[in-house]
Amino acid sequence: MGNTSETVMTAEQRKILAVMLVPMFMSLLSVSIVNVILPDMQRSIGASNSAIQWVLSGYTLAFGVFLVAAGRAGDLFGRGRLFVLGVSVFALGSLIAGLSPDPLILNIARVVMGVGSGLLSPQGVGMLQQYFHGKVRGRAFGMFGTIVGVSVGIGPVLGGGLIAVLGEEWGWRSAFLINVPIALTAIILGRFWLPKSAWVGSGTEAEPHTRKRADFDPVGLVLLAVGTLLIMLPFLERSAGAWIYALVPVGALIVVFWVRWENRYARRGGSPMVDMQLFRTRSFAYGASLTSMYFVGMPGIWVIVALYLQNGLGFPALHAGLVGLPSALLSAIAAQAAGRVVLTFGRKMVVLGVGIGLAGVVASALLVLAHESWGVSIWWLLLTLGITGLGQGMAISPNQTLTLAEVPVDYAGSSGGVMQTGQRVGTAIGIAIVTAVFFVVQPLAGYGAAIVAGFGFIALVIVFAGVIGIIDLARGRKKDRRENEPVRA
Repeated sequence: MGNTSETVMTAEQRKILAVMLVPMFMSLLSVSIVNVILPDMQRSIGASNSAIQWVLSGYTLAFGVFLVAAGRAGDLFGRGRLFVLGVSVFALGSLIAGLSPDPLILNIARVVMGVGSGLLSPQGVGMLQQYFHGKVRGRAFGMFGTIVGVSVGIGPVLGGGLIAVLGEEWGWRSAFLINVPIALTAIILGRFWLPKSAWVGSGTEAEPHTRKRADFDPVGLVLLAVGTLLIMLPFLERSAGAWIYALVPVGALIVVFWVRWENRYARRGGSPMVDMQLFRTRSFAYGASLTSMYFVGMPGIWVIVALYLQNGLGFPALHAGLVGLPSALLSAIAAQAAGRVVLTFGRKMVVLGVGIGLAGVVASALLVLAHESWGVSIWWLLLTLGITGLGQGMAISPNQTLTLAEVPVDYAGSSGGVMQTGQRVGTAIGIAIVTAVFFVVQPLAGYGAAIVAGFGFIALVIVFAGVIGIIDLARGRKKDRRENEPVRA
């Protein structure tokens, strides 16, 4: 694959892309679809509010905690192996969730699904790094961005549609059971379509008699997993009281200790989970920071929009889900187009995308004010949120392409896991803050003011993400000028 043309996608690359993207779509869909089916699920199995909250939290925590470790395991033992393992675990969790008789079994199943997602997701990013190069890699990441956008937008619509067709009891169950045949298909295709090199990692050799011991760094694995868990947990389990936020600084200290351990491990000749020298690479450091900050803001949009439309305006779940559909479609189209030209325009495209996303958020806030004050149709959100989706498609996938461009293939999975962990942690923190803002303002000033306040927080966060992109762009231009200066005698 190393000699493959960098401008035309081969048949083998198309097969790899198909095997990777379908299960990744499935795992991301399981995040967005649950928001719509929660009420029916709660009535069906008699779950309390705290128990039903863990349907969301358990999945998100397990997903986030396993990402970097799973990425490194794929680097060492073969990304194909970890991918098939992750899809299998996800399918098992989906089957149990769909047949769950009570809240305890359902929550255990959701944790299992989260583990499966955490195992399979970094393998997709790693294989895109391993088997795609040049402009073809940009197109592949563009298709990855399309999958992200479509999964976010189609989830609520699909969930509402399944309940409408199959009824309250089997509607929510089918939202999980539908994953099982998709996963089995992905496993079969993976065995036939993934190249032999996908089953061999940098910690093993193709020939049994030359096989060597893989350096997996178990201490680093445990430190990062515990640190990530302690940072994310308070933002996902807020009903425990204010004391739980004391875990955040503890988790942060453990992550700092993990960084020190990784540096020490590398100095002693070991292979760390994450090569900390990557953070000295401008493209990786700024790109990972930008995507983490961006995800503190953007995912919260769909939470407060659903709250406003359903609780404030009385929309049914399906109608509320349809509001996000144009955003998802525009995000998918923009990601595809941006993937083809990202190497031409570079970080400028990312900054422009962030700016367009910001414009969509501000326009949405102004529209809500116009609706509350003058009765302007709230369905104009289809347009304003569509602008936000357009910006997201121009920002996220190109940023991922540029961020990972200088990452060695041996660390492609773990570095992709670092980026995705930043996204998961950012999402957990952002949704916790934006919903807190919403619920503080709503009793005082109503639903309209609450969503406008939430949009205000999101806009502020996106501004910070844009500043990171602008700084990276400026430093890149300075570097280019220095490299192009004539050498004086």
